[in-house]
Amino acid sequence: MKFLQPHTLKQIATIIDCQFVGAEDFPVLGMNEIHVVTPGDIVFVDHPKYYDKALQSAATVVLINKEVECPEGKALLISDDPFRDFNKLTTYFKPFEKASSQISSTAKIGENTIIQPGTFIGNHVTIGDNCLIHANVAIYDHTIIGNNVTIHSGTVLGGDAFYYKNRPEGFDKLISGGRVVIEDDVDLGALCTIDKGVTGDTTIKKGTKIDNQVHVGHDTVIGEKCLIASQTGIAGCVVIENEVTIWGQAGITSGITIGEKAIISAQSGVSKSLAGHKSYFGSPADDFRKKYKELASIRLIPSILEKLEGKK
Repeated sequence: MKFLQPHTLKQIATIIDCQFVGAEDFPVLGMNEIHVVTPGDIVFVDHPKYYDKALQSAATVVLINKEVECPEGKALLISDDPFRDFNKLTTYFKPFEKASSQISSTAKIGENTIIQPGTFIGNHVTIGDNCLIHANVAIYDHTIIGNNVTIHSGTVLGGDAFYYKNRPEGFDKLISGGRVVIEDDVDLGALCTIDKGVTGDTTIKKGTKIDNQVHVGHDTVIGEKCLIASQTGIAGCVVIENEVTIWGQAGITSGITIGEKAIISAQSGVSKSLAGHKSYFGSPADDFRKKYKELASIRLIPSILEKLEGKK
């Protein structure tokens, strides 16, 4: 998430009432999670295990809960609770804006686009030309939809990320300030849920077709011309490259990459990154032929045991 205008390190420190290391006028351009940071961004880190990763990332401002040596060319914001203060910044720069009508006056809707009754379109939404949005779709604030997009009833674009910190008093939610971006020629089935990014974009690229009841988690990027069948669940921060096919009821864990033109069979559980141009099956998902050989071998176990018993 980039700020509308540059801020200084001192200004940011004043917003969250914390100490800082670096020049008062050090430029701050935005804030992002570590997997999408660019120079000028703030990244937060609150566990020693990830200090080095944050300090060595592309981010030039690190919101951290310990005063450490500051890398050259960077600045630090020293906080007793970086998670809390990252939320403060999200709320400050991307505050919740109450809806005042079913279709916001700030929404931009292209030519020949049809919006069926009961659909909610939030603030600052952009929808392209020749789209068909069926009844009772909910499109949250700041969502971007391209041209020639079809969205079926009950689908929700822009729900909050499923991202919590476990505290002694209960789960503390990381506030979502990102967007959903749907490119041209995408079809979304009924009752799909696509969460917005925490600070960046959850993106579905052009030509992809998604069946009914599919969930896409925050900050996930789905490539061009993918096919995703019903009841598939895709966690946050997943990268699915172009022309991937995922069959029904597959489950995909967070932070992994599925390579171009991979095929994932129904009810597979994907727990690690998978190379492209191959077919996968099972839980944990593995090469299709290898998994079926394993299943065939398992079926032979009873007959092997009978033979062993007969030799006694």
